[in-house]
Amino acid sequence: MIPWVQLDSARTPDGGQELRLKQRGAEFSIMLGTNELMNSRLSGSEEALARLSCERIAGRKRPSILIGGLGMGFTLRAALATLDGDAAVTVAELVPAVVAWARGPMSEIFDGCLDDPRVTIREADVGQLIRAEKAAWDAILLDVDNGPEGIVYKGNDTLYGAAGLAATRAALTPGGVLAVWSQGPDSGFTRRLKQAAFAVEEINTRANGKRGARHVIWVAANQA
Repeated sequence: MIPWVQLDSARTPDGGQELRLKQRGAEFSIMLGTNELMNSRLSGSEEALARLSCERIAGRKRPSILIGGLGMGFTLRAALATLDGDAAVTVAELVPAVVAWARGPMSEIFDGCLDDPRVTIREADVGQLIRAEKAAWDAILLDVDNGPEGIVYKGNDTLYGAAGLAATRAALTPGGVLAVWSQGPDSGFTRRLKQAAFAVEEINTRANGKRGARHVIWVAANQA
């Protein structure tokens, strides 16, 4: 069996933990301690995050999409494959090394999508971009942790509480959607979305098409 090789590491934004990029043959993995955050062989649910969101804003002229978390680019590539040429997609990634990995050792996986003219990469906190402007986004897609809890970066907790959800709703256009990826269900988060006046769908999906672990995607529409 081909052994795993660690290619690089980076500290999380608070400096408290270490992200590690590993490779085994053509397979890549991003680890946080002993927890695998993502694997290049398992992309189904991240792609579903983009597909479900883009379906709900289909037909809009020049849609603006904000993706929180670059990861291995699964969500970004799926969004680009679905959206028309007039779309604008901004990706907020808080860890600069993740962007460097995308342009370096994982460049074949990304297949040039970072250079798509529709794409802007911001090395920034997605929460700051959300709070920066009202009614700016037709869709906001969040995959910055393993769910609505700040595992990678505790500052992400502010995205999922009442104040964070109110700010996100204000940042969305009328009828715009917030979509959140999670490794599992969270009834408290579903309740908070409803309390924030979103129309909520909780969708179960698989890590790899019809196989693999079961993940959850919330698609929450701004009813304003």
